[in-house]
Amino acid sequence: MLNNDNICAKQLIEAEAQSWDYILSYMRSSCIKCAIELGIPDVLCKNLNPIMSLSDLITALPNLNPSKITFISILMRVLVDLGLFNYHQQQGDGYSLTSVGRLLAENDPSNRRSIFIFFQVHFKIVDSMSDWLQNDLPTAFETAHGKSIWDYCSEEPEFSGVFNDAMASDSRLISNLLISDCCEGVFENLTSLVDVGGGTGTVAMAIADAFPKLKCIVLDLPHVIRDRRGTEKLEFVAGNMFDKIPHANAIFLKRILHDWSDHDCVKILKKCKESILSKEKGGKVIIIEIVMEDNCSNNEQLVQSQHLMDLLMRITYASKERSKKEWEELFLEAGFSGYKIITSLCLRSLIEVYP
Repeated sequence: MLNNDNICAKQLIEAEAQSWDYILSYMRSSCIKCAIELGIPDVLCKNLNPIMSLSDLITALPNLNPSKITFISILMRVLVDLGLFNYHQQQGDGYSLTSVGRLLAENDPSNRRSIFIFFQVHFKIVDSMSDWLQNDLPTAFETAHGKSIWDYCSEEPEFSGVFNDAMASDSRLISNLLISDCCEGVFENLTSLVDVGGGTGTVAMAIADAFPKLKCIVLDLPHVIRDRRGTEKLEFVAGNMFDKIPHANAIFLKRILHDWSDHDCVKILKKCKESILSKEKGGKVIIIEIVMEDNCSNNEQLVQSQHLMDLLMRITYASKERSKKEWEELFLEAGFSGYKIITSLCLRSLIEVYP
């Protein structure tokens, strides 16, 4: 029979194991970043055989210092633990990509490598969180960098490029989901759509290609649009969503509103309402955003990711992720008559809002 001392010792051991998990957790993303920069997912993705030996993998990696070659097996062991690769001991210490690891390969159509690299920038922001809580600046981003993220984007071309690449990377994944069966009917019967803050036009192009009768307009700031050329079905318009949004059957907002305060969100939504047809004529606003703990309450990992994303939005943009009730309050204040949450897209949901 266990006595109290044994129970306390067991609890202490479990607590220490958990504390080490927290202490070392920062190394996970650094190891993944290292794998991306070395090109490990790309090498495995391009390999003709599904399983690649360690020796062949090392040979295929350029610029490795010969004295560091033995370290690759140590790195791969960690990456296997993280679920990026499978280890095949019986096939001569071979490795293969998992579905998660494939998302880090450059030639995968849904790859997430750019958005992963972008979120590495946030380490400095998160590290500044305690300082931010003790000063009067609006965001931890400003504590870390001395200016808002929007000013930083417009004044730092390298950061702006990483930011745009990350948004395009996320858009590729969303595009695949939007034109799949899980969003069936959302874009049917539409003839025109404005993608507000659509960046490089990744989503708009995918939607336009999937629906032959639909013409898309991408609205974004001049420094984002730059000299991008449109097509017969895709037009780029430089402008500000707070000033004017081009008229269309529908307005599309992907991960836009979570960057802004409630007050600014109402302004944006009112501009959207001014630019679309009535509900009877098919007008609507299509929103891709997190609905906190919606459709993923049985998935602890997704819920935790939503909570972390909410924290990140608050310290970076002075904004937040929203619950179903909070979304409803915004829609009503902006003058909309109703809404429908159609489906869950991993962390996010698709919301149709009607005038």
